[in-house]
Amino acid sequence: MSYLLNHPGLMWQLTQEHLAMVGMTLGMAVVLAVPLALLVHHVRWLALSVMGILSILYTVPSLALIILLVPWLGLNARSVVVAMVIYTQVILVRHFCVGLRSVEPAILEAAKGMGMNLWQRWWQVQVPLMLPIVLAGLRLAAIVAIAIATVGAKFGAGGLGTLLFDGIAQAGRYDKIWAGSLAVGSLALLVNTALLSLEWAARRG
Repeated sequence: MSYLLNHPGLMWQLTQEHLAMVGMTLGMAVVLAVPLALLVHHVRWLALSVMGILSILYTVPSLALIILLVPWLGLNARSVVVAMVIYTQVILVRHFCVGLRSVEPAILEAAKGMGMNLWQRWWQVQVPLMLPIVLAGLRLAAIVAIAIATVGAKFGAGGLGTLLFDGIAQAGRYDKIWAGSLAVGSLALLVNTALLSLEWAARRG
């Protein structure tokens, strides 16, 4: 704890780097997951193969996947972010599909009967109704991304994992290991609480 208190500038810088990686990952992952979930929802026979491929990718160890991406993307944050986008797809696509299925067809028919076009039905009816499930998926994906981003420090991506790897490399620097562990755990707890609050608010409507 003393290391955290004695190095506020460094902790803030590493936290910003960590959040930047996680934020970029979630943004890219959502952009990819939404059309993929819509495709799977409307073309049901694709669901098994798409979810199967995403599930298999999810089982690949994060360290191995990042190493495989390094020759193409370099030893930097890009390799880490792309790996995290791949890992979060199975979580997001599954939750988005469940959210889409949770909207009763009768509600969409009623909205269509009221003269709503396709975009209005999506934005004003489907999105609000599936939002709690989408936020639940986003919360899980964020926690996974925060954990994997820690490994990113090994590949020059920075972030809070830097403290962990520095502590391991420097004999006796358990203070850095503890500081890194506490910071990553606290960040995950804060993000989880914030998204859980949004999820709770969305359920209350």
